Amino acid sequence: MLRQLNKYVLNPALIRLAGGKHGSAAVIWHTGRRSGAIYVTPVVALRVADGFIIPLPYGTGVNWLRNVMAAKRATIRVRRETYEVSQPEIIDSATAVSQLSESRRRTFGGFGIKNFLKIQSVPDRDSH
Repeated sequence: MLRQLNKYVLNPALIRLAGGKHGSAAVIWHTGRRSGAIYVTPVVALRVADGFIIPLPYGTGVNWLRNVMAAKRATIRVRRETYEVSQPEIIDSATAVSQLSESRRRTFGGFGIKNFLKIQSVPDRDSH
């Protein structure tokens, strides 16, 4: 029931708000592994030195994650900035939390989320 509420009510609202200048709400664009269609999904994206860590509260079987893992790339928008990302890797809670700031550790360490997605920022070609 909660997943259905998220999918049909909360996610569409979050997509409109995510990627703004405040908070860690973000959107991730990913390519369907069978359809080839482009999808957009709201996520929480936590910036780390070499990319982003995304909590996986619904586990590792969700379609958006399976799409990102299959394509090995995606596009993410956080705080009005858009990033190409690659090298997706599922990491455990201890590994994820150790890379976060102290305030983020307190916040996300207590949710009981077992897995996180670590995804690397692709260097901007124009910066070379």
